Amino acid sequence: MNAATGKGPVANHATASAHLRHSLTALLLVCFAAGLRVWPLQAFESELTWLTFYPAVISAALYAGLYAGLLATVLACLAVTFLWQLFVTQPFIENRFDLLEMAIFAITCVFISYLVETVRRTQKALDQAETASKASIKREQFIKSIIDSMPSMIGYWGSDLRCRYANNAYREWFGKPPEDIIGITFQELAGDHLFTLNEPHIRRALAGEPQRFERILNKANGNVGHIIGHYIPDFDAAGTDNDSTVKGFSILASEVTVFKETEAKLKLAACVFENTLDGVLVTDADGVILSVNPAFSEITGYATEEAVGQNPRMLQSNRHDQVFYASMWKEIKTNGRWNGEIWNRRKDGDLYLERMTISMVRDEDGEPIRYVSVFSDITALWRKDEYIKHLAFHDALTDLPNRTLVTDRINQKLLHYNREQCSLALMFLDLDGFKLVNDQFGHNVGDDLLKEVAKRLLALLRKSDTVARVGGDEFMFIFDNPKGKDEIEYVANRVISSINEPIETLGEVLQIGASVGIAMFPADGDTCVDLIKNADTAMYAAKRSGKNNIRFFSPENNFIKT
Repeated sequence: MNAATGKGPVANHATASAHLRHSLTALLLVCFAAGLRVWPLQAFESELTWLTFYPAVISAALYAGLYAGLLATVLACLAVTFLWQLFVTQPFIENRFDLLEMAIFAITCVFISYLVETVRRTQKALDQAETASKASIKREQFIKSIIDSMPSMIGYWGSDLRCRYANNAYREWFGKPPEDIIGITFQELAGDHLFTLNEPHIRRALAGEPQRFERILNKANGNVGHIIGHYIPDFDAAGTDNDSTVKGFSILASEVTVFKETEAKLKLAACVFENTLDGVLVTDADGVILSVNPAFSEITGYATEEAVGQNPRMLQSNRHDQVFYASMWKEIKTNGRWNGEIWNRRKDGDLYLERMTISMVRDEDGEPIRYVSVFSDITALWRKDEYIKHLAFHDALTDLPNRTLVTDRINQKLLHYNREQCSLALMFLDLDGFKLVNDQFGHNVGDDLLKEVAKRLLALLRKSDTVARVGGDEFMFIFDNPKGKDEIEYVANRVISSINEPIETLGEVLQIGASVGIAMFPADGDTCVDLIKNADTAMYAAKRSGKNNIRFFSPENNFIKT
């Protein structure tokens, strides 16, 4: 509204200026003609008076148009009628013939002005038409150059299925230049097979229905390409809205081979993403989860909608300190990848161990835009490994440490005792009467008996002590830093008393004894081998003395009976 209001005064001003210019032109030309007639041409006949003003009117009309010519005519008539007698003694209009001459002059000048104006407007219209034609041709050439340079096939086919236009892209697909395609039929260009495939779409396009479809074509060079085709009906503008006829259709066929190949790769990647047994988690640069796969939900217990939008910290188990995570992210930022094992927590609170790889995805500028984590649950494998390790160092029947583990613990204690000046007592225990139980009641009863003995020995342990099964019915008892022989003997008697108590197993009540041999560090040996050998020697000495005996090893091979 403001713009329209602002244009009004400007337009009025321009119109007023044009009128003023026309008026001044007409006035000056008429004055000039009158001046010529009054002074230099005064001696000529009066019949030549009007001939003096014709050039002025014609010049005004040529220069300023119809309005200036009419104004010059009026001014000439006024000058002759009213101003002539001021300069010439003889009046100009004396009779009716003079008035007729003036009328003829006026009519002639009006006609000449109109004719000049018509010529001017016609010339102007021709100039405008020429300019518009040149602009249209230039615009058409520009549009044609754009269309010809486009990689998509663009063409126009009439209702008779003959080509009216084709751009340069047709050359790549059909091996023909556009000028050879224009005028031929669709079937001639495409061939019978392709025409048969496209004919339903052509018919519907000619019926006024826009068409979109996908097609696989063979290029002129033998390559196979995928296209998306569009048929756009061209309606006859002369028809009514309800009765428009289709005079042809435009074709836009865009090659999408690269997109199809990319789509196939994406579908394959999506299939792998959805079906892999490994969990996959994708975050943005800020660590916000963007997507997870089904395996992620199966492993962690979190559904997709529960995970998306969250931070992976929701899985933290708190079993790793900040140093661990700082080291992990340092490697990711330095190398773009980290892989290792990490403990995390499921939705139900259970901990699980996973083998994980975290990869950084960078943009064209090298800045991180995504982080992709691929992980597998190795908790069961870890437990199996731990169980295998446990079996390697523990007795399968009683779950007590075996000879390998107890030997390692003795060596560790000896290293510690050498530094701290401490002592150690090693008891070697052999069950009395166990062979008889095995022979009389069978190995099942014997196995249950050994399990019960193990439980009783464990009940006598301190945290720093160790009991191990080292043979069929042989056990070792490491007594850590005893105060003296009296305390060692007291513990040994408790061991024997515990074993002597009746044992009920599989419906049988059994009673067995034990023989104990003891070697002390550092008095009876300063190595694990020496201590075990001497304790074993002392145990056999106790066994030879009868059941439920205790013997300390003596360096002189003399055993003291307590």
